[in-house]
Amino acid sequence: MEPSPLTQQDRPGSFQRKIDSLYEQLLSTEDNDRSDFSDGFWQEFFLLRPDEPGLRRRLDRLGADDLLHIQAETQQLFQRAIAQIKSGNGVSVEAALNTLTVFLDVILAKRYTNPSSDIITVLAGLDEVDDAFLDFANAVESVVRTSGSVEVRQKAVQVAIALTAGAYQTSLVTYFTHRDLFPCLIKYIQDVDTPVRVFEPFLLLGLLANYNKFEFRNPYRSRLEDFVNDAAIQKIIQGFGAVCCRSRDQYVAIQEDIEEGWTFSSTLKYIGLGALAPSRSSTPTPTLNSAPNTQDGKDPFAALPDTDASILLSAYDFTNANKLFCFNLITLRYDNPRTEHPFSAFLSLTSYILHHAHRSQRSTIYGLLNLVTLRILLEDQSLCSKIVDPAFSFPIRLCRQRPPFLPSTPSPRPLAAAILDISVDTLNHNLRRRLDIPLYTASINILHRLLSYLVTTRTRFPYHWPLFWQTLLSLLRFLTTYASSLTHDPDLPALIDTFLATLSLAVGAGDTFLPDTSAHDDLFYKLVESAHLLPKFKSSFAHLSRPTNTAPAATPTPGSTASPTALVDGLIGVAKHFEGLLEEERRKGKMGKNLGPREVGRVIRGGVETLRMPETEGLERWVRWREVEERGMVKRVGRAAVEDARRVVGGGGRRDEGLANR
Repeated sequence: MEPSPLTQQDRPGSFQRKIDSLYEQLLSTEDNDRSDFSDGFWQEFFLLRPDEPGLRRRLDRLGADDLLHIQAETQQLFQRAIAQIKSGNGVSVEAALNTLTVFLDVILAKRYTNPSSDIITVLAGLDEVDDAFLDFANAVESVVRTSGSVEVRQKAVQVAIALTAGAYQTSLVTYFTHRDLFPCLIKYIQDVDTPVRVFEPFLLLGLLANYNKFEFRNPYRSRLEDFVNDAAIQKIIQGFGAVCCRSRDQYVAIQEDIEEGWTFSSTLKYIGLGALAPSRSSTPTPTLNSAPNTQDGKDPFAALPDTDASILLSAYDFTNANKLFCFNLITLRYDNPRTEHPFSAFLSLTSYILHHAHRSQRSTIYGLLNLVTLRILLEDQSLCSKIVDPAFSFPIRLCRQRPPFLPSTPSPRPLAAAILDISVDTLNHNLRRRLDIPLYTASINILHRLLSYLVTTRTRFPYHWPLFWQTLLSLLRFLTTYASSLTHDPDLPALIDTFLATLSLAVGAGDTFLPDTSAHDDLFYKLVESAHLLPKFKSSFAHLSRPTNTAPAATPTPGSTASPTALVDGLIGVAKHFEGLLEEERRKGKMGKNLGPREVGRVIRGGVETLRMPETEGLERWVRWREVEERGMVKRVGRAAVEDARRVVGGGGRRDEGLANR
């Protein structure tokens, strides 16, 4: 019997997937002649299912110099992937898109000596850069516009996000301005069957609209301004609302803040007999006062909001450019009353972000951005009328995770009431010796815009005004106490101007918007309580006063000609008027030298008739938001959103799954 020509091979210690062996062969840094791979190699490469974690691990091990060393291979990978996308072969297209997403995400995150030129060298080469990236932009646009699979179109959008976010500080993003993606992204938004799939294309539009917007006329900004497709805008808003809900729910998952209703068990616990309470579950239900678990030394709120917050930049850009978007954001109605209104979800998320704004720079940046978005809406009088109108009342969940708690308001309320609550809560929970003056200025701006509208239209608005007065005067006390550490901040004059204008407007014109005289009397009462602070406040900030009859050149301050000193003098005059009446009452001796709150209130009510109200002319005027004057802040937000967009690409699958479960 002849021996068999087959020989037995030793069994390998472990098996390796074929695609992983191709990765090793392609990305090897050993010096050997393998710079040009055959067509068969690439055909097999894109027919196999990509191992995205494996590819990421191999690319992570390579430094910037290693990638420049194997530039011939990386250029081939980029060019062959583009060719596969253009081929239209379903399996190969999806594999090429998945591969490119990981490839671009990792390659563009490396630290290069000369970022622009080195990235071009790694991906295409200096001689072929125009042809390669125009092909890339055309291929992505074609897939997003014409592919029959929603999943494949979504992957193409993720590839575009990977390039845009990764190369944001280079000139490569300009290829997406030459090849306009706006029509195909809007078509994709209109074709998707669930609102949550709007997230990626809406995020991409925001990134592209912000790219070098102060250096040249960005064509995507022009597209946003001219866009009038009602159906597409409403679909964008629905998706935006769904993402806001998901981001807000992550705060709630850390600490539940809805008050638990009175039950037999809670009553027993309240009187100290909790051991007798029946237990429904081994896992305790979190309550309003339950604190987050910080046993590991980390603040769980510091990591929030997550990368979904990057969509807030897109919402800001649409709000700033498109009035139809603003109108639909406020007035969009759902047939199902259980569905949370998108603007309500936005306000709810804003409340949670600003409640914890002091915990991280990201929270502060996104909170400031949302305040600017609200300011733009309030500066449009037609939109502000709807925000104040009781016809547009919605239940809005506001953050109540730390004292002092906002009043519990589960019933539908006008949108303006929730906006007032958000600004008040921001002022109460972010007081620090090193005060975040831009954040506080933005919050006071919101209060000033709303009060200006109420005063101008003489709209009587129900609200828990005592909390409002208490918050303003607490800020007055804080500014007076820590004046020495604040006066050197160049942004402080804008805060002082707007704060004094808001307080003076409330004192002098409260009778035009408060629902009854008792709310106005309560303001006078609290002002008298703080009367001793006003002269100290005046002396601490007198050097910040601008000359009378002059307006600030480029600060978002009210349009009144009254100087801050004159406004403080008006408040001091009001306090002295009531103090004189109280002193006269003490001299009469009927109630003794110490007057109780009831007697003080009676004197204040009687003294309003003889009070000379401070001058409020011009205090209701304000300077409209101008993006170009705040480019520093806008660029900081843009950088934060770009960084989050890069993380979106790295964890996109998990996010889609989480959103789909909503």
